[in-house]
Amino acid sequence: MSEWFFVLVPIGSILALLFAFYQARKVLSFSEGSALMRKISGAVRQGANAYLKRQYTGVSVFFIVMFVVLGIMAFVGLLTPFVPFAFITGGFFSGLSGFVGMKIATAANARTAQASSESLNQGLRVAFSSGTVMGFTVIGLGLLDLSIWFFLLKYGFYANLAGDAAAQINAISAAMLTFGMGASSMALFARVGGGIFTKAADVGADLVGKVEAGIPEDDPRNPAVIADNVGDNVGDVAGMGADLYESYVGSIVATIALAVSAGYNFGGAAVPMLMAAVGTVASIIGTFFVRCGEQADQKSLLHALRKGTYVASAIIIVASFPVIWFALDCAHFPERIGVYPAVLSGLIAGVLIGFFTEYFTSDTYKPTRELADSSLTGPATIIISGISLGMFSTLFPVIIVSISVLVSYFAAGGGTSFSAGLYGVGISAVGMLSTLGITLATDAYGPVADNAGGIAEMAHLPAQVRERTDALDSLGNTTAATGKGFAIGSAALTALALIVAYIDEIKIKVPDFLFDLSILNPPVLIGLFIGAMLPFLFSSMTMQAVGRAAQSIVQEVRRQFKEIKGLMEGTADADYATCVDICTRGAQKEMIAPALTGIISPIAVGLILGVNGVTGMLAGATATGFVLAVMMANSGGAWDNAKKYIEAGKHGGKGSAAHKAAIVGDTVGDPFKDTSGPSINILIKLLSMVSIVFAGLILKFSLL
Repeated sequence: MSEWFFVLVPIGSILALLFAFYQARKVLSFSEGSALMRKISGAVRQGANAYLKRQYTGVSVFFIVMFVVLGIMAFVGLLTPFVPFAFITGGFFSGLSGFVGMKIATAANARTAQASSESLNQGLRVAFSSGTVMGFTVIGLGLLDLSIWFFLLKYGFYANLAGDAAAQINAISAAMLTFGMGASSMALFARVGGGIFTKAADVGADLVGKVEAGIPEDDPRNPAVIADNVGDNVGDVAGMGADLYESYVGSIVATIALAVSAGYNFGGAAVPMLMAAVGTVASIIGTFFVRCGEQADQKSLLHALRKGTYVASAIIIVASFPVIWFALDCAHFPERIGVYPAVLSGLIAGVLIGFFTEYFTSDTYKPTRELADSSLTGPATIIISGISLGMFSTLFPVIIVSISVLVSYFAAGGGTSFSAGLYGVGISAVGMLSTLGITLATDAYGPVADNAGGIAEMAHLPAQVRERTDALDSLGNTTAATGKGFAIGSAALTALALIVAYIDEIKIKVPDFLFDLSILNPPVLIGLFIGAMLPFLFSSMTMQAVGRAAQSIVQEVRRQFKEIKGLMEGTADADYATCVDICTRGAQKEMIAPALTGIISPIAVGLILGVNGVTGMLAGATATGFVLAVMMANSGGAWDNAKKYIEAGKHGGKGSAAHKAAIVGDTVGDPFKDTSGPSINILIKLLSMVSIVFAGLILKFSLL
């Protein structure tokens, strides 16, 4: 395979970043609207900047400590010297992805509201363009980080291994997995911290403002309304950007790590990177197909966004064949073309997971409408129905991922070569994420539309504008749920590849190590139980954190309603800054324990139960984490859209008993879909990344 193929990867990075810059300039060229709209947008921007500054300052302490720990391990020979630096770059680029997305989102919210006053299509274009900035920043920085380390290691640190391709790619992949751990760590802090912030503000604003005070959503009299809008940006945008960056690079690095054992060496390492580069071009083309007419219903808007995604997927289907043919030298090794159907299986699985997520969370379909019907008999029944909906919805993603694993494994040669089959599973995850640029754009635009609706309400824009932004926002709930389902599905495939990479890492360090992964082996069984428990423990910790932070907001909003004379009459201003500060302090404090759980657990299990125990733990966490994450994301998305379905005029509309019950359901679903659920997919990959990086330590000091 020609090594010139690898040059296409940094070219793809440059294309993505240039397109993101072009889209950012395009968004900023639109008007922000009136002075009041600019003032509200400025308050949201100021709050988001203040939060991220405090979060990144706190997280930097963790990265400094980890840098020192990894440096000590490198000094004593357990790691190579540049591993600590790879860890730092992974965290830096992950955080930068979220920061850039947040900056453009806070700049686009008022512009989307103003554009919606002109037409629905114009509002969609502005919101979607801002989401595009996020999507292409993530893939651009991801490919940049991959390119830097690949070329630095191949032609720098490990140039002396050029005569032994297998040894060289093993050394490169081991180091690159470390920057994956840095990205996962940053993503977990960002997702958990941002999720706690946004849902604490949302719960407080809804319970006191809408249920108790009976005022509309985003009413400027509600002291938590600005904190709620800030939360959309720091959680659903900055947190999501860091999350998807980690998913993207994680799937690529995991597949690179499997290339040697599959016998593909640099050709196998090139395929996932080239697929990502081709996916960049496909996603760029797909964005130009996103447009709609003036029919303000979710079905037409969904069709507009799906059209762009389907176009990008079709391009991948065509373009991935020559990539695999030439990179794997299929002319001389025709059996290797089986990797192509493995890519298609991942791509199709991603589309199907997106469809079923949409089916269970969009009010266009029966499940969410029936959920709205259950609100007629009160909060208890809508909560019961929402939980059962989420549980049932796990059936289809599990079946889809299972079929994808079987197809990709056997198509790639699993019947004759176990390692080749597992490489196929890894490449299917890359196929699923190959169109991440446009998929993330359709996801990230949602919080912008949500903020635009809030600004339209607070700036007293005509009812038609709010109708349009509500249509965009309702669609955003569905695309956000779809994006989460997409990320969770890819996490399951990537986590499986990472478990195999962990086993390979142990064998590289101790070639004669004998694994006993029988379910009857006590360390494996105990590890399996611990791993199965971890997603539930993690979810409990994050939901309790949201509850505690929300209680503080509820008390503060009640206090202001009671003590600020003229607030309810609209003659006095609410104290927005206090609510923002409460959410910020609460999120920074509460995010530490859940995030550290994901880092400490594999080390502790490894030191006590050994390598076999860690493998069991990773398997247990992947199985339950995947299912729990899907259930929570879909329940939360369905509750949210059931509420909006009622607000559109069904079952008595706003202010009715059904509406109040739906608000309670949506409040329960908030931490489900925006805090705990989407964080689990990071958790299951971080557990594997930490296990790989600390494999040498576990081998040397484990009790079993």
